[in-house]
Amino acid sequence: MSAVLALDQVSVVGRDLPRLDAVSLVLHQGERVALLGPSGAGKSTLIAVANGSLRPDRGQVVWPQQRQGRRQRRAIGTLWQDLRLVEELSVQQNVNAGALGRRSLGWALLNLLLPLDTPACRRCLEAAGLDPGLLEQPVSRLSGGQRQRVAIARLLRQEPELLLADEPLASLDPALVDDILQRLLHQSAATVLISLHRPDLVDRFDRVVGLRAGSVCLDAVPAELSPEQLERLYRP
Repeated sequence: MSAVLALDQVSVVGRDLPRLDAVSLVLHQGERVALLGPSGAGKSTLIAVANGSLRPDRGQVVWPQQRQGRRQRRAIGTLWQDLRLVEELSVQQNVNAGALGRRSLGWALLNLLLPLDTPACRRCLEAAGLDPGLLEQPVSRLSGGQRQRVAIARLLRQEPELLLADEPLASLDPALVDDILQRLLHQSAATVLISLHRPDLVDRFDRVVGLRAGSVCLDAVPAELSPEQLERLYRP
């Protein structure tokens, strides 16, 4: 399998302890990777480094063909805990935000005024499990679960090579968890890295990476994980 992203001895300095400490990690094309670890282990920091929004203090992040700038941003889709939707804009405008990396400034400005690329937006909403009839609704009128799906539709509109998600299941009703996870894992051809607080869900993934105190202490396929390994990962 070809590598999509590599972190080579990446460290990020913290106030008292390192946020990441000499982390080396390679993500391969098509992998579905679960990122586990207790609160404060460095999961959100690792995702921020992987998507380029945080520069490491030491080490390097390597992309194939040394993608830089706009090409790199276009290739990475990130689902943050706070979703980062624009409340005042419509569902369609928010979904179209996923396509901004491939469009001109003029198109981006028109998206604020007109309903653009409606068929593509409808397909993305349907793939995310939402009624396309919501396209004209302001995001501010949606429920939490609907907003989560709009953010997923925005990712699908982007068509990223690497999909990163930072605790996307944390605030969801238990009834929605399985459906949202399935859509993140299987509605895109992207390589997927999802940080979780749910070790019980790792059987849905190809690989499990565990972080503790900023260091990788676990890297295995789910079938090879023992309850003892997971217990040590979360032990105080």
